[in-house]
Amino acid sequence: MRNRQSSMIVLALAIFLIIIIYFFQSEALFGPMSNTSMNRDQAQSQSEADQGERTATAEPLPIPELLEDTNPHPDQATFDIVSQNGSKTFVNDVETETMGYNGDYLGPVIRVRRGEEVTINVENQLEDELTTIHWHGLEVDGEADGGPHSGILSGETWSPTFTVDQPAATLWYHPHPEKNTGRQVYKGLAGLLFVEDEVSDQLAIPKTYGENDIPLIVQDKQFNADGRFNYHLAMPDIMTGLQGDTMLVNGSIDPYLEVNQEMIRLRILNGSNASIFELAFDSGITFHQIASDGGFLTEPVEMDQLRLGPSERAEILVDFSQVTKGEVVQLMNRNQSFMTFNVEGQAETAFTVPDSLTTIEPIEPSEAVRTRQFVFQGMGPSVNINGKQFDIDRIDETISLGDTEIWEVSNDSGMGMMGGTVHPFHAHGVQFQILDRDGRAPAPNERGWKDTFIVEPGETVRVIATFNSPGVFMYHCHILEHEDAGMMGQFEVK
Repeated sequence: MRNRQSSMIVLALAIFLIIIIYFFQSEALFGPMSNTSMNRDQAQSQSEADQGERTATAEPLPIPELLEDTNPHPDQATFDIVSQNGSKTFVNDVETETMGYNGDYLGPVIRVRRGEEVTINVENQLEDELTTIHWHGLEVDGEADGGPHSGILSGETWSPTFTVDQPAATLWYHPHPEKNTGRQVYKGLAGLLFVEDEVSDQLAIPKTYGENDIPLIVQDKQFNADGRFNYHLAMPDIMTGLQGDTMLVNGSIDPYLEVNQEMIRLRILNGSNASIFELAFDSGITFHQIASDGGFLTEPVEMDQLRLGPSERAEILVDFSQVTKGEVVQLMNRNQSFMTFNVEGQAETAFTVPDSLTTIEPIEPSEAVRTRQFVFQGMGPSVNINGKQFDIDRIDETISLGDTEIWEVSNDSGMGMMGGTVHPFHAHGVQFQILDRDGRAPAPNERGWKDTFIVEPGETVRVIATFNSPGVFMYHCHILEHEDAGMMGQFEVK
């Protein structure tokens, strides 16, 4: 009994010592916190104290503009993007400092076609700040991928050219500078990128952009009591990533969308820094997921809840034809409403859920020439993969061009009695097929192409891919504060 008590005392002291060590390490990594911002408990108390004073006016859902293609050639496209500082009012009629692409917050939708040669001129107008722009989910060579190696200095322009060679999908773009990705994305640098092809052309699904084909960039934020962004990194935020208590959709708080009594298509991006969303409709409306990160599923999957980790995407079909005119439908995250659909007019076009969507050829495990292991480990500023933190001068894995490999991604970053952290795994320049989770087949909506997938504490996820794009690419946790802290590695395909 005495030995057991001694062991418990030693364990408690060890946990306390770990927390103290992480605190001082976080001070060294992220800078002093007590003098620059409130910790989470203080911020929460302040928020609760001023809740009655903090107001946001509901507005129609903002729809990002489609970026103009300035190239008249039918098989080529040219786009111009500017990263810039800005300001925007979210609550209390107070402006907060933001960043945006071609505007104050977020960016336009870039729409390209399979087979097009695309050039994107990216100008950095941020004040004295380096940035990059990463085409998340796009299968391009490493030189065009936009990772940490492709830094754009303030006042300079980067103009990658690439040929789109992958199925129709909802992708996105965001900055990827070393140790500063979380802050730049949080302040507003993000936008959607649509790939279209013959399959998407032929499917009888809603595709009129802004009317029945609606983009939803869903994020959560913390605001100070005065209505400004509160991007701080107190201890809980270093452990779990920065999570907020206020939901935004396309940069708006509690927006509404007027819809007809018809089927609409929602292209949803979890654009948060760290939060996992569990989305559902309050009225119990079911919906059909038709696409995941890398494109259409083989057939629609009927669901009543959608779970998305940071940077995951899903396209869903929602049928409002059975909803009474004048009824209000709420979109919710974990039973908290954050967007309203006002059902108004009669159906303009009658859509039905297709029986099938596309063909996906499974990659057979027997085709793999190698199996690699990637293990999420550590806590706070000590997070790592396979015991190593990111070093921009080190290549961690080398892959032969055209090879098929199995990657086993495990989450060993649990904290014993203190629980563990979910980690979303993302790799650049490639799309995976999930083979299994702890030996179990993936859920039906995870049986398409995926570039990001959640790994639960203690879980191992096996995926398979063929690496057809040469160059240096990143793999990392897509909790952006973890990525910035070093939970990232590099692989080279050659």
